[in-house]
Order: sequence, then structure tokens, then C-alpha cells
Amino acid sequence: MSTPTATVATEDRSPAASKGPVFVAGLAIAQLGLFMALFAPIMIGMAIKAGSIAQTDTELTTIVGNVLGYGAIGAFLGNSLFGRLSDRSRSRFGMRRPYMIAGVLVMAGAFFMIAVAADVWMLALGWFVAQFGANAAYGPFTATLADQLPEKQHARVSALIGIMQNVAIFAATWIASLLSSNILAMFMVPAVIGVIAVVAYAFVLPDKVQREKPEPFRFGMLAKTFWVNPVKYPDFGFAWWSRFLVIAANMLFITFRFPYVMNRMGVPAEEVPAVVSQGVLWYTITLIASGYIAGWLSDRIGRRKVFVFASSAIFAVGTYMLLHIDSVGQFYLVEAFIGIGYGIYMSIDLALVLQILPNTKERGKDLGVFNIANALPSSLAPFIGAWLLALGATGGMPNYELLLIAAALAALAGAFIILPIKKVK
Repeated sequence: MSTPTATVATEDRSPAASKGPVFVAGLAIAQLGLFMALFAPIMIGMAIKAGSIAQTDTELTTIVGNVLGYGAIGAFLGNSLFGRLSDRSRSRFGMRRPYMIAGVLVMAGAFFMIAVAADVWMLALGWFVAQFGANAAYGPFTATLADQLPEKQHARVSALIGIMQNVAIFAATWIASLLSSNILAMFMVPAVIGVIAVVAYAFVLPDKVQREKPEPFRFGMLAKTFWVNPVKYPDFGFAWWSRFLVIAANMLFITFRFPYVMNRMGVPAEEVPAVVSQGVLWYTITLIASGYIAGWLSDRIGRRKVFVFASSAIFAVGTYMLLHIDSVGQFYLVEAFIGIGYGIYMSIDLALVLQILPNTKERGKDLGVFNIANALPSSLAPFIGAWLLALGATGGMPNYELLLIAAALAALAGAFIILPIKKVK
């Protein structure tokens, strides 16, 4: 049996030559699998599980929002903590690999807990542990991009990573819809796919083995694990807040897409999974096309900010348009429009961030901090969304107007916050 390869880390840990198709494919598959595992519950699974407990539509959205919201703490802790630990790791198996594998195994165990849960508290605990494990893997995983890729590959590979994340949303929705009659399979099949994908990447990853003894750990390092000074590194701070707001806007909608289609659009419950899946398909098609074109064009002209700004604005407009649709066909059109904006954003934003990391020796920690802007809204926005839906709800109908206006404003703010960045054009 072959063993994973490893290389000795140099002092600055700078990426060397361009990586070949096997590495890039492994990276993409790992991103796809991990996000499939995470989004199957967010898109459909948790709503169906909560539906077996809730008595009303309003209670269902409250349970979904609260349960997903509790994962924010787990995501926050897992991402930065294990990004930092992987920076300091001297394991003979590599700096990033052990944490990636252990993290997805913890995630899979937590999904089993969710699938068999009998009450809201078990759901909340399971989602907390799932987010902790997934982000313990994702922090070191993201650091491998900065470890392994030269700058000339950043935009193209970032585009692929962004595309895979959103293909995962479609795949997760489709699988969860297909398995919606079997709750255990609905949670565990995507989880197993995620484990296999990440472990496969871990074995093709030429992970670095750190021979130098890291700086002695001091208590002050613990606080810095979750922090990059935005005054000292303003570009990083602006990029962080832009990502936080745009992801929050996206999560405010997609978390409640299922009940939105059922409640506000009036689609019969038995048809909702198919409508949601078809909507996500159109979203994914335009996302892939726009992401690929934007990644190529960004490298061609050497610009990042204009793409991030324009895509965030497109997403804001599309989210607002959801307030004015009255048919399934219009829903599909708006999903496709939103996909254009989000595809461009996810393809270019990571390439921008890789160029403004504060410290080349702490890539795992710094990207872990940045990933908080990705992971925190994924858990926090559902909690806020549940509150927005309940605020002003009448006759048992959640307040989707307030939810969508908040999402549009968040995306628009994310567009403008990117403009002050100076280091990247």
C-alpha cells in the first residue's frame, strides 16, 4: 500500500512550480465532497428533520434557524484553531493532512447523531460537532492552496474551487431530495462522500513536514488564533467583511429556500424538493459558466476588485427580485440570475485574498481567520434569518419580505466594502 508523500517545509513555505492536473483534481474533488456533506442538511435535510418535530410552519423555520445557528461556535473554533495548529504541526504525516482526515471523520459521526436525534437539543449538539469537525478539516485544507500553488495559478484554481463549492450545493440538494424518505441515508450518504473525497485528496497532497521547532506557545497566541489586526492589515479586514456580508446574504436565502418555495410560493409540499432541485440546477449552470469565464478574464486583465464588486451587486439585485415573483418559472429565472453573480464572486474573491495574506509563515491561521467569514454566516445567518422571519409574521406566514431585503442590503454592503483594498487592483 502506498503512503502519502511529504516534503520538508522551507522557512518561508513558498509555493514552487505549478501543480499538475492530479493535484488540482484532488483539490476540486475534496472541495466538492466536503461541501456536499455540509449543504445536504442546510438545503433540505434539516428542514425535513425539523418538520418531524415542529407543529407549525413558523416553528419549523425557528427550529431550523436556531439549530443551524448553534453551529456558528463550532465553525468559529474549528477553523482558526486547527488552521493554527496545522501551521505548528511537526507530524511525520504532514502539516495539514492529519487534521483534514480527523476533522471529516468527526463530522461524519456528528451527522449520524443528527439523523437519529429525537429532539431539538440533540439536533443542535449534532450540528455544533459537525461544524466543528468540518471546519477543523477545512482550515488546514484551505491552507494547502497557499502552501502549494504559485500566484499564477491562484485565479484559475480559485475559480475551480468556487465552482465546486456551488456544484456541491446542487449535488447536495439533489441527493437530499432523492433520499428524503430515508432520514439516515439523507444525512449519511453525503457525509460518506465527503469523507472519501477529503481522504483521497489527503493521499495525493504533497504535504509539507515541518522540521524546525515552532516558536514556543504563549497564551497570547490563543487570542491571536482568531484574529488578524484590521488596522495593521486593512486590506485583509476589508476582504474579510466583504466575504462575511456576501456569504450571509447567500445563506439568508438558501437556508430558507425550501420553506420559501412551500410557504410563500404556495408549491405543494410533495413538489417542493423537485422545484428546489430544479432551481438550484439553473443556479448552478449559470454559476459554472460565469465562474469559469470570470476566472479566465481576471487572470487575463490582472484585475480582481471590479469582479468582486460587480458580482456582489448582481447578487443583491437578484435577491431583491425574489420579492416580486409569482410563478415557478420566474423563480427559475431569478435563480439563474443570482447564479451569475455568485459564480463570479466565488471564483475571484479567494484569488484576491490569497494575494493579501498578512504572514506567509501563518497561512493556515490567517486563512482560518478568513474562513470564519465563510463559516460563521453559514451558521449565524440561519439564526438571524429565523428571527427576521418571525418578526412581523402574520397568520403563521413567516416574513420573507424582511428576510430578502436584509439579504439584498448585506450583499450590496459587501460590494462597496471591497473598494478600499489597495494591494490588489
